[in-house]
Amino acid sequence: MHTFLRRAPRSTTICLTILAALALCALVGPWLSPWRPEHPDWSALSSAPSLARSHWFGTDAIGRDTFVRVWLGLRLSLLLGGGATAIALAIGLGYGALAGYLGGGVERAMMRALDVVSALPFLLIVILLLTLFGRSLPLLLAAIGGYVWIDLARVVRAEAARLRELPFVLAARAAGASTWQILRWHIVPNLLGIALVYASLLAAQAILVESFLGFLGLSIDQPSAGLGTLLEEGAAELDSAPWTLLAPALLLVTTLACFQQLGDGLRDALDVRNAAASEVVDESVPATES
Repeated sequence: MHTFLRRAPRSTTICLTILAALALCALVGPWLSPWRPEHPDWSALSSAPSLARSHWFGTDAIGRDTFVRVWLGLRLSLLLGGGATAIALAIGLGYGALAGYLGGGVERAMMRALDVVSALPFLLIVILLLTLFGRSLPLLLAAIGGYVWIDLARVVRAEAARLRELPFVLAARAAGASTWQILRWHIVPNLLGIALVYASLLAAQAILVESFLGFLGLSIDQPSAGLGTLLEEGAAELDSAPWTLLAPALLLVTTLACFQQLGDGLRDALDVRNAAASEVVDESVPATES
């Protein structure tokens, strides 16, 4: 893993450091303030950032401390993004690997089904689910994870289709290995690299979707609030307390930018590693004399 990261651009290490710092702040930040998110300070309504009152990011219209709320919001957004990414990896990796390895009519049918799923009105379905079953963390994880896995499945399918024609897969098939054994021993392990690279891009997409749902009021109910919910509340108080919008907006933009840059850097490192591996294979094959 260390060698893999060394091939990545320097910006990748910087983004990893920033994301680790943000995650640490989201974990311990609320404990650093004497205020709790559900306990408003009635003497400081829409108060500007102040060190004297320990409202370091100011307060909102009902006196809730913005510092505590934004770090708790980031914690919730990271939790939802990470959980949804894990679900998307499990579904996308399995679906794409199976479709790419089987090939033929089965592959075409599975990809047509994927096109149908991607054409469904995601937002309408989520609204219906939240209306019927209520807002909950497991439901949001399933809804977001069930949406962002589609692009990963397409990428994994293309790579699995390439792997199924390689000599080690053909040898395993000739030796009598079953489809499940080939997928478990040869296809999926060789797909983990590209899947983990795209995991950072999936995390950014999942956090963005969660924030969009929160801005529409479809995320988890209060007192829990993700960054999207804080953005919606801050937009309503933009004239009287602009800091309630600025703080979550900066955290959201920084988090998304770091995940996006991290994914691009890891993808470049993966390309460099694959190119190096191809050169080694080409040099190991002896040239035939004419």
